[in-house]
Amino acid sequence: MGPVSPARTMRLWLWGPRSLGVALGVFMTIGFALQLWGGPFQRRLPGVGLQLRQPWAPSRGPSVPSCTPRQRLVFLKTHKSGSSSVLNLLHRYGDRHGLRFALPTRYQFGYPRLFQASRVKNYHPQDGRAQPHFHILCHHMRFNLKEVLQVMPSDSFFFSIVRDPAALAHSAFSYYKSTSSAFRKAPSLAAFLANPRAFYWPGARGDHYARNLLWFDFGLPFPPDMRTKRGNLHPLRDPNPPQLHVVPSGAGPRAQTLDPNALFHPAPTVANGRHQMSSPTSSDLESSSFIQWGLAWLDSVFDLVLVAEYFDESLVLLADALCWGLDDVVGFMHNAQAGGEQGLSAAREGRWTDEEQQLAAQARTWNNLDWALYVHFNRSLWTRIEKYGQSRLESAVAELRARREALAKLCLVGGEALDPKYITDQRFRPFQFGSAKVLGYILRSGLSPEDQEECERLVTPELQYKDKLDAKQFPPPVSLPLKPSRLLSP
Repeated sequence: MGPVSPARTMRLWLWGPRSLGVALGVFMTIGFALQLWGGPFQRRLPGVGLQLRQPWAPSRGPSVPSCTPRQRLVFLKTHKSGSSSVLNLLHRYGDRHGLRFALPTRYQFGYPRLFQASRVKNYHPQDGRAQPHFHILCHHMRFNLKEVLQVMPSDSFFFSIVRDPAALAHSAFSYYKSTSSAFRKAPSLAAFLANPRAFYWPGARGDHYARNLLWFDFGLPFPPDMRTKRGNLHPLRDPNPPQLHVVPSGAGPRAQTLDPNALFHPAPTVANGRHQMSSPTSSDLESSSFIQWGLAWLDSVFDLVLVAEYFDESLVLLADALCWGLDDVVGFMHNAQAGGEQGLSAAREGRWTDEEQQLAAQARTWNNLDWALYVHFNRSLWTRIEKYGQSRLESAVAELRARREALAKLCLVGGEALDPKYITDQRFRPFQFGSAKVLGYILRSGLSPEDQEECERLVTPELQYKDKLDAKQFPPPVSLPLKPSRLLSP
């Protein structure tokens, strides 16, 4: 498991009930949850620069970095947040370097239940044998730190990704409409967000997809008033909010910033034909403290949280934190739904209609815990960017995009993602689920053996890649040919 670093010591300390502290005594619900997960410890900040190479060419040999690459990784794969693209780069990195993955028996770790170490394939501590060590834990789970630390060293690099709830709601509605009873009953996302309580019932099958999905995936508890059947939690307000970047990168001069509190309002009620805003109550203040403790706990556990709207910037920061090269984080988008690029383009160019802006505000209000998560980690990302250096970041992002474009020209038919009806090779056809088509890739013919191998890694969807890694780590036993019986010998 390696040397006992201060960070590892503190993560091990998280297991104990003493980690709660006196300060959490007034918040019994979150106190119980933090007793399960552990308490805060000192964050570790990366301090090593990114090693850039010349314009992309497949790496033929090991590079000599000025720091030691991190290879003990825990990635919380959140839903509908660009996490499949991150998963692909982790699959490729581990595959190339011969690292061991903590794999689920199927494709998820018992989701939506909290993660349990017993669900990791070939992990059986009760039999008394020495357990295998793992380098990477990265497949879908509902986060549970205590159980994660059963299979991963406490000094592993913990990271995840978040997405603006306004965009996540669109993707989740089309993808999980048949899974969530709330979505299934709603004729459209607009109808759902206009009156979500007409469709949503806490605890109904699949309805964790319909509200605060990110908060759920992070394994955080829900405030007491949200766990009641008719409870309605108002969003968190920040009395002194900094500007929040909400438009994806590439927007240029049209990029905008918003005051987070502009969208942190309770949903209006209608009385006598007029919209009225409900007044804050003591429960709002308790909920705000509850949320703040949850966010502080996440800060104590996760070394980095990526932001989907600034995906390339996030990848550069990830490479820097892990002491990886740009070749290690460059890749293609995975599990993207058809039509998603049009919506992304509209957001980048500031072309949202009044109706779309209202829908975004409704989505952020309904998913208020996710919005608090997004605001928090959006801020932390830009704080990290300031420390990294804006001009340095822009140069690295340009290099990353140039390498991605070069890879697309080298590997892909058409140079982009295609409708799945054109993908006949089942090794590269993404799993189709929900009402929207999930795009995939077709490889160009005539590639050299080395390019063919790397391009296949780049386009292999997550389910097929998981099967590939599974077969590599757990090869089937070789059946020896039967020797003919002497009795039957001539």
